[in-house]
Amino acid sequence: MFDAIRFAKRLIDIPSPTENEFDAAVFLHDELAALGYACRRHEVSERRFNVYAAAGGRPRVVINSHIDTVPPWFAASEDDEFLYGRGACDTKGIIAAMIAAGERLRADGMNDFAYLFVVGEETDSIGAKMANKEFASLGSEFVLVGEPTESTFARASKGALTCFVRFDGIAGHSAYPERGDSAITKMVNAIAEINATNWGSDDDLGDTTVNVGVVRGGEKPNVIPAEAECQMIFRTVTEPEVVQAKLQSIIARHGGTITVSRGNPPQRMKVPDGFESRVVAFNTDVPHLGTLGTPLLFGPGSILDAHGANEKIGKKDLLQSVQTYADTVTALCRS
Repeated sequence: MFDAIRFAKRLIDIPSPTENEFDAAVFLHDELAALGYACRRHEVSERRFNVYAAAGGRPRVVINSHIDTVPPWFAASEDDEFLYGRGACDTKGIIAAMIAAGERLRADGMNDFAYLFVVGEETDSIGAKMANKEFASLGSEFVLVGEPTESTFARASKGALTCFVRFDGIAGHSAYPERGDSAITKMVNAIAEINATNWGSDDDLGDTTVNVGVVRGGEKPNVIPAEAECQMIFRTVTEPEVVQAKLQSIIARHGGTITVSRGNPPQRMKVPDGFESRVVAFNTDVPHLGTLGTPLLFGPGSILDAHGANEKIGKKDLLQSVQTYADTVTALCRS
């Protein structure tokens, strides 16, 4: 019998920060092959690959989640209620539940599904983007994506827009500020306006939010800074182009330039009949898997526990989700 908790602990104990997923991917490939799945390494770059594993029938449903985690890694531990460790809920516990569900499905004679576990979700979704091209002709009808949604199907998720903004000034001696032009002052003033701006709202999705998460600039306190940069991410309820145009207008007034931008619009997902649903603010690989079919988004655990120093997942929640995944795949294949 497949032990989902034990499998999750083994997977957590293999560090897999983004760009260093190799060992965890090998583990998943080999374990799925040992279970009898037809496995394939889909190369993304040197020492990075997605894992595709088919149950044997026509894969009407692709079951997907991501192998990579954020740093820093810490090992698995547990108490009576929770399983802890980096990736416990985002998403190694989810992967374990998905594989346990597959074993139930095959035991019931259902094999019209496949797994796709990808690299790079935590940064640029490169694994999903390349898989979307590679498996476009697979013929699948649904893609069931696993993320920590508190065991509730997500009907929608906000979009995302990441921007790097550069400000240029004129260096000078700090004793004579009139002889220079502080890039940091420009950046600070721009950030204040960015934080005070209304970026739009939606009746279902809520408000667009912004977080300026990285700031850099200057050399020494006695030198007027000639360069500064900030990095921010918007959680959008409109098309990212709308938000970026508004941002460009603001930073232009402060002498700034967008040097890097990437994003995707909000997403709408299928909710199975009879299930409650929710809206989530976080981003996923859903926008990058469109060729695989209609998306669904579900998983045990809370996003509020992800990325933190005490990441965890309820063991009861993990085990209960096994049946939800199995029942969902069965219903989709019979639809």
